[in-house]
Amino acid sequence: MSRAHLSTATVVAPQVRVWWDSNCPLCTKEIAFIKRLDSQHAIDFVDLHATDVASCPLNTQDLLARFHAQDVSTGTIVDGAAAFALMWTVLPPPLRWVGTQASRSPLLLSVLERAYVWFLVHIRPSIQRWDKTQRSPKS
Repeated sequence: MSRAHLSTATVVAPQVRVWWDSNCPLCTKEIAFIKRLDSQHAIDFVDLHATDVASCPLNTQDLLARFHAQDVSTGTIVDGAAAFALMWTVLPPPLRWVGTQASRSPLLLSVLERAYVWFLVHIRPSIQRWDKTQRSPKS
């Protein structure tokens, strides 16, 4: 008789929930990268375009405008750099270290937030315009 083998992998309940925009090509690449790093399944990834929007705790437009994350244990929702820092704290080093340091340091979090806002204002619109031209039918 063969003996059944049980998996020794630990199943971890998600510690962080993130809402993301699957219509954003950069977001899709970033989330795919983070999912590969999240070997413990500590993050619950919620695609805003594949989810019943009634189940979202915030207005969908707000969730699409900025990156949001929730500490599942407390229910606290943060956005921007604080959301990235929260997500990074449950990933392997060095991201865990960066997330922990950013969460503890208002100065570092402020610098990261400024960089994030700069990206939202100056880079993201260009990426979205480029993606739109790539998706439009060629004549």
